[in-house]
Amino acid sequence: MNSKKLFSELALKITLQEPAAEINQLVLMLMEHVFGLTQTQVLLGHEVPWNNEQRERLMSFIDRLNREEPIQYILGEAFFCGRKFIVNRSVLIPRPETEELIEIVRPLLSGIPEDKISLLEIGTGSGSIPITLQLLYPKANFYATDISEDALHIARTNAREWKAVVNFIRHDILTEEIPFTSLDLIVSNPPYIAQAEEHTLADNVRKHEPHLALFAAGDDPLIFYRNIARKAKKALRPGGYVAVEINERFGEATAELFEQENYDDIRIIRDISGKHRIVTAT
Repeated sequence: MNSKKLFSELALKITLQEPAAEINQLVLMLMEHVFGLTQTQVLLGHEVPWNNEQRERLMSFIDRLNREEPIQYILGEAFFCGRKFIVNRSVLIPRPETEELIEIVRPLLSGIPEDKISLLEIGTGSGSIPITLQLLYPKANFYATDISEDALHIARTNAREWKAVVNFIRHDILTEEIPFTSLDLIVSNPPYIAQAEEHTLADNVRKHEPHLALFAAGDDPLIFYRNIARKAKKALRPGGYVAVEINERFGEATAELFEQENYDDIRIIRDISGKHRIVTAT
């Protein structure tokens, strides 16, 4: 079948209430995944094989899209800092906003010999953060924890795919002390959505992404930050840093937690959209 004709037919089958440009992008992603065609090749009308197996596969993908399942889970992959990571419903989909965390922490490591750097991520999910950093600092020591064994399996798989050396460990920051000392940097993008905020989430997030990674335990949206601020003190070397992604509503409150634990140089950093996104402290 002509790929341009197929593209138009598939776009008409998607019933999501999204702009046409978004629908078109979803179709292009599906066609690239199924046929290996670039956007240019699709729009130039390259011929594609069209049999029952491929038709059923595409219709299954479109049915899942129409039920508001994220395209990343459908394809089993998501991009982070230009790299493709395996994802499924046991891990959050890496967000573009989190890419800013990578750029913010790099200056915090300047001046440290690469082979002396020791870094921990708490709540690693897909492993995208420590893997990305390990590829930037291949001689450094990287550790990452998560409470979910399913998430750790995905993270380890991604590390093997990228040949990144990261030590992944099951750990619960709410009930356990951090099992490392003399760390230069601790990073985390922990669950920070209050249960009362669930109704504000888009359906594709609320219905499909793991609640364990989305919602803070109980009624305290800052519970993970309280534990990180308190326990990181013992795990960091003198002058070591913490960098955490935050709920934009609680920038000041999160910074105050670190102030209460006697951290210095506490900063609230806005993302590209101007929202409070990251807190750093030493």
